[in-house]
Amino acid sequence: MAGLTDRAGGETGVDAALEQRRAAWEKSMARRLEELRQELRHGQPAQIAHNAGCAWDGRRLRLKYWGTSVAILWPQLTAVGPADKPLSVFDTGMLLYYLRQADGAPVAERWIAYRELPDGRFYHLAFHSYSGRRLADRFGPWPEAFQAAARALGGWPLPLLAPYAFAFQPLPRIRLAAVLYPGDEEFPARANVLFDAAAHHYMTTDGLALLGGGLAARLVRAADNPPT
Repeated sequence: MAGLTDRAGGETGVDAALEQRRAAWEKSMARRLEELRQELRHGQPAQIAHNAGCAWDGRRLRLKYWGTSVAILWPQLTAVGPADKPLSVFDTGMLLYYLRQADGAPVAERWIAYRELPDGRFYHLAFHSYSGRRLADRFGPWPEAFQAAARALGGWPLPLLAPYAFAFQPLPRIRLAAVLYPGDEEFPARANVLFDAAAHHYMTTDGLALLGGGLAARLVRAADNPPT
């Protein structure tokens, strides 16, 4: 199963920055996975599933992750995808952090920028470089391509937010939005990746950066590699 930072051709500088952050996260995950498992085992799986919007069948928690059905086996707390194929350390870490962080808070139905997340102001410029700026560079002159890519990834329109705005749900209770403001003769194109204001109840701020950067990478990839 593809990870959060699918690569797109022609974006090597942006991909390198995002991949560096992904690699740092994965390295930290290798050390943290067993600690996360121990923390989660202190809880009740049915309650964890309820808080995270998962299904619990008595031996595994089931959920959608970027639209793919995955499961976390209990009590091993290993993550598997289709045909029970083990997931990467990176994706396993993302899922376990999601389960650990989830507190059952409702979706806020209010969009905020990365800098408004806890401690997000310290990293928002770097985040914007591989999320909003990447989308503006790729789609500014071609908003219809942005729309097509967003729909191909299962996004749904947010007409009250902006004419070119789509929401996405990488995990059951985490929502992201990608917003494009096409450029013209007077103003350059702008774009942003936003977060539902309750997102920090379900993922660390670093993890949300990776989800947001991953969304931008997926949109670019969908546009550069449309279905035949």
